[in-house]
Amino acid sequence: MSAAKTKAQTIIEENPVVVFSKSYCPYCKATKSLLDQSGAKYFTIELDQVDDGSAIQAALKEINGQTSVPNIYIKQQHIGGNSDLQARKNSLSNLLKDAGAL
Repeated sequence: MSAAKTKAQTIIEENPVVVFSKSYCPYCKATKSLLDQSGAKYFTIELDQVDDGSAIQAALKEINGQTSVPNIYIKQQHIGGNSDLQARKNSLSNLLKDAGAL
């Protein structure tokens, strides 16, 4: 297993909510804004600001098939991207409580 894949899986396993993001991405900003408004504690890794970001993004494609950011996990479950998270807005607080992120 690649170091990037191990790192991605460790991040997913150790954090109740994870956003794999890019600092300039408007969809990533919308995701983080929604999580902030929800009062969620979450872990963000900006893939454009870490040396192994492109390797982590490639590893995420192997793990869940998604190539774009944001790539969101709640309680080790792949949620998808920003539109997927926004679509769950009504049930988000329950998801976050269940994950221990509120």
